[in-house]
Amino acid sequence: MKLIKKLDVFILKKFLLLFLGSFFITLFVFMMQFTWRYVNILVGKGLTLDILGEFFWYMALSLVPMSLPLAILLASLISFGNMGEQLELLAMKSAGVSLLRIMRPVFFFVLLLTFGSFYFQNRTAPNAQLQLRTMLFSLRQTSPALEIPEGVFYNGIPGFSLYTSHKDVNTGKLYELMVYRTDQGFDKAQILVADSGRMVMTDDKLHLLLDVWNGEQFENLRQENVSLQNNNKSGTPYDRETFLYKRFIIDFNSNFEKMDEEQMRSLANTKNLKQLTEAVDSMDLQLDSIGHTYYTESKTRYYNLHEITVPNPKRAKPEVAHGPKPAKFDDLVAALSVDDRQRAEQEARGEISMLASENEWRSIVTENGDLFIRQHQIQMHEKFTLSLACLFFFLIGAPLGSIIRKGGLGLPTVVSVLIFIFYYIINTSGMKMARDGAWNMTYGMWISSFVLAPVGLYLTYKSNNDSVVFNLDTYVKLFNRIFGLKQSRHLAVKEIILHDPDYGKMNQEASELLHMTSMFDRQNLLYFTPSYKKMFFSDEKSPLLRNIEKRSERIVDELANSNDYQVIHLLNQIPLLYIRPTERPFTDRRLNLACGVLFPIGLFFWCRTWRFRIRLKKDLSKLSYALRNLQPLMAKHLEE
Repeated sequence: MKLIKKLDVFILKKFLLLFLGSFFITLFVFMMQFTWRYVNILVGKGLTLDILGEFFWYMALSLVPMSLPLAILLASLISFGNMGEQLELLAMKSAGVSLLRIMRPVFFFVLLLTFGSFYFQNRTAPNAQLQLRTMLFSLRQTSPALEIPEGVFYNGIPGFSLYTSHKDVNTGKLYELMVYRTDQGFDKAQILVADSGRMVMTDDKLHLLLDVWNGEQFENLRQENVSLQNNNKSGTPYDRETFLYKRFIIDFNSNFEKMDEEQMRSLANTKNLKQLTEAVDSMDLQLDSIGHTYYTESKTRYYNLHEITVPNPKRAKPEVAHGPKPAKFDDLVAALSVDDRQRAEQEARGEISMLASENEWRSIVTENGDLFIRQHQIQMHEKFTLSLACLFFFLIGAPLGSIIRKGGLGLPTVVSVLIFIFYYIINTSGMKMARDGAWNMTYGMWISSFVLAPVGLYLTYKSNNDSVVFNLDTYVKLFNRIFGLKQSRHLAVKEIILHDPDYGKMNQEASELLHMTSMFDRQNLLYFTPSYKKMFFSDEKSPLLRNIEKRSERIVDELANSNDYQVIHLLNQIPLLYIRPTERPFTDRRLNLACGVLFPIGLFFWCRTWRFRIRLKKDLSKLSYALRNLQPLMAKHLEE
């Protein structure tokens, strides 16, 4: 027997083509989002194509684990939606092939992708993250390329601020130039004004050459050994220099220099699972030793109190007959002079302030250590959760596509994006709560998986059994039944009537039904509050009321074959009777007993039942009114 059959090949072909397209689309979207996040450090740096190519390559590798789940969800939704829309799923099910059998080849492929995603995150992604973080830090340190604007001061050169009224793009000359220099310190600031100038980069891209023509340079001088007399008459001394040509050599390194990647090795996302485990163990041991050291120092320094004896002021020698007398704080304070007391208070305040500062610094050290450990633990859990998300998204996308039966990039794309946003919000919220220490690490990192797994299994079960999941009428009926909303009849005159109604029999039925309705109304005072005991602790039912409901529906079914518009109009006025909510909340006797014992809950259902009884009273009045108007019409048809 062949392990792979033609049906498996057919389904895999449909899925794989869509998966490849979805993967590259989702990866492109994530890359654009990542690029937009760091666009400020990429633009204006004069980066070459090889540096940009390396940056985008490592970015793509880092975003592969996040792109795989969304690509699988989108591809499974579209592929199974296409097969449902083109009736291919219907043909397979008609041939006796279940949905689980149809999903089997894609399931094994996604299972292989799940293990591949984990291997990729543990082997390739850490090195890609290391290279990417190194490049990002290096790009932040790279000086921006020169692009001096017109009419505003340009501060892109460290220690210089340049202003030019206009410039010649062809020659690179700057006209009406003003330069404010602080490269030697603000106390030696210089101002240069020139008719024209030009700035060029050296070949090694390590220096800037600023050539200026026909200008003046001003520099404030320090007032040293200047007499303070006549200070109001003397101005600030300065140095003025007039020149025809002058050149400045400015240090400006515009080359991209990649920093040593070993400096980024401590980041959690640059380590594989083994390195993360070892790092967490070593940090735990280190923090435990630091905490033990802090505890020992605090106990020895601040909490090791000794007994102090107080001298007896009436004797020259302290009392030793009965041993040392324990000192009391009030006695110590009273024995001190005013100066000594103030001195002691000042020393105590200083000691307490120093203790608070020291403990605050220690708490920062331990909190940072705990945060660093949690960041490593997050990366450990994320390698598993992101991998399993591929499997869970397939279990959601495949049955959902077979239920929706819509292919293409329209509805499946919208549904997949909404599902992924829902997953992303839950996953990010749990991760942040776990990172801050508010939640348990396992609970915070796996809450998204705990939500996805039941949803996927439920949808798979429902779609395999061809259950109605997204039928709007089903949920409308459920909503109406829960909240007791009224429903109206919508009968119309039939175009083809197979047999005419028996007006004589229905007229007699209407007379009997009117008598039964009036008799039930006399026996049951529906406007009054129902009995709490009978409603929850009794199983009594009203056979008369059920007989009324049965006869009214029989009259409606028979007279619906009439071609008289007045008869159909009166039938639409006959209300649908809700019998069970007027007697007890639930059909299960145990639930009724539980609600009756739990008084707050029982009170709610007791009020709800009273509301239904009042509405039943009104519906019975409408029923009687419609039957009285129907009797003359039925008698008229009998005469004809």
